[in-house]
Amino acid sequence: MSEKNKKHIKKTDNTFDKRKKEPANKTSDSYNKTNRPKPSLSRTPVKGKHENKPENKRESKQENKRENKQEGIRLNKYIANGGICSRREADTFITTGVVSINGKVVTELGIRVLPGDEVRFNGERIKPEKKVYILLNKPKDYVTTLDDPEGRRTVIDLIKGACDQRVYPVGRLDRNTTGLLLLTNDGELTKKLTHPSHNKKKIYHVEIDKPISPEQLEMIKDGIELEDGLITADAVSYVNNIPTEIGIELHSGRNRIVRRIMEHFELNVRRLDRVYFAGLTKLNLPRGKWRFLTEKEIISLKTGMYE
Repeated sequence: MSEKNKKHIKKTDNTFDKRKKEPANKTSDSYNKTNRPKPSLSRTPVKGKHENKPENKRESKQENKRENKQEGIRLNKYIANGGICSRREADTFITTGVVSINGKVVTELGIRVLPGDEVRFNGERIKPEKKVYILLNKPKDYVTTLDDPEGRRTVIDLIKGACDQRVYPVGRLDRNTTGLLLLTNDGELTKKLTHPSHNKKKIYHVEIDKPISPEQLEMIKDGIELEDGLITADAVSYVNNIPTEIGIELHSGRNRIVRRIMEHFELNVRRLDRVYFAGLTKLNLPRGKWRFLTEKEIISLKTGMYE
């Protein structure tokens, strides 16, 4: 054995022996002297069985749930859903003290509303607005706005009397573009269907003034460069083998995208009809008519099951 190893073993043995010679109760004595809690002259009385108990069990339970961010919905969203104002405006109203929950004024942002809560705005109870979903087969010569300063007919004119709620178009269709248009007061769904990051599937039936070649169809599928960047179609083909009619499937939400694709090939659009939007079709829905979505269609839209 080398001298180095012998020294190491000897050193270890000495350390071990030194530990063995230490008094067994040293650790215990050290703890007793330094860490043992000192006796207190004034003891806190033990609370009785019913002391410090919440006066209202339900209220306490609601407050505990309110702290859980998974429970309920944010107060500003609840106010916006009631048709009072936007979420941003609701934040201002909350901080000024005009909103109360269950009789208590709330000024803190981020508070959540739970089922059964009574929310009041300026003393009047807020009732969440019922969500409405209307599918319209838009005809020509109607603009996709709530009102038009030029006095033109709007898509809202076509659904007058359909509901008491104020609904908004999801996306836009040009005045001369026909086909499927969804109107709703569901802001979350609208954002989901129109935000560029979501890119929902749309299919258009396009009629053009001159024949389009198979090579040009292939170019559209592969991608063409427009002034705002590259655009590609998911699918494009002739309709009934007619070279002046094509079906084009896109996920892009860019403005006037189909018309601009045709203009790229110096083709003019005579008729543009949206026949499919986010899983919805025109089946049994004549031009100019509308209907409410079914529960199944609403679930499909919200969950993206159609994709």
